Amino acid sequence: MHADEIPSFRLDGQVALVTGSSKGLGRAMAFALGNAGASVAINYCNGRETAEACFADYQRAGFKGGLFRGNVIDEADVQRMCAEIVAQLGPIDILVLNATPDQPHKPIEQYDWDFYQSMLDFFVKSPYLLTRATLASMKHRHHGRILNITTENVERGVGNFSAYVAAKGAQMAWTRSMAIELARWNITVNAVAPGWIPVERHANDSQISKDEYERIIPMGHFGVPSDVGGATVFLASEAARFITGQTIHVNGGVTVY
Repeated sequence: MHADEIPSFRLDGQVALVTGSSKGLGRAMAFALGNAGASVAINYCNGRETAEACFADYQRAGFKGGLFRGNVIDEADVQRMCAEIVAQLGPIDILVLNATPDQPHKPIEQYDWDFYQSMLDFFVKSPYLLTRATLASMKHRHHGRILNITTENVERGVGNFSAYVAAKGAQMAWTRSMAIELARWNITVNAVAPGWIPVERHANDSQISKDEYERIIPMGHFGVPSDVGGATVFLASEAARFITGQTIHVNGGVTVY
């Protein structure tokens, strides 16, 4: 292979949308993609002040992009937001499906169907709506990257978490189906499955729970948000152009066993 044929990890000239990216792992992925040269649409639905502070930090880092409010489970709002992104930044090349609601652990008797439905809305309906909104341009250009942010918990079979795990399992199956469907357009569809990587929403989790989880990590320590950012940049880049329908677990080896 000649030097000029080595696939690049750079994303210069590409536009990425990361849903739910004003905080947590979404923020880390948005910053990683921006650092690789992409123009990133940072998305939020609620928490305007947090989102504006995030985007201010993003701009101070010298990265390109914009801040866009949008409800990712509302079809009209998805269409509006994507049109605004295209008008401001250009056609979307990289779609990172990360937005998530609260995920309480409960036995099945304490869930109702409305809660199950809310999980399906975020992890099946939202990927469907956003893919539909961006796919025509990707097909026209014969290029695109669709990345689902899933979870190790589908493989681990965590109890008292059935609504979330069921919806995430559906999202992972959808990833594989769409990978086959879109391959002939050179559009890859993959998933990143983080383990427990503490971010803002874990601030009130018990130290006992954290210690118990840390003990099962073969690498012996928690990951950090930038670990997920690195996996996202890889799968979005030309270096991963022949990888589709796959799930990369970012958890220090927890799901190896």
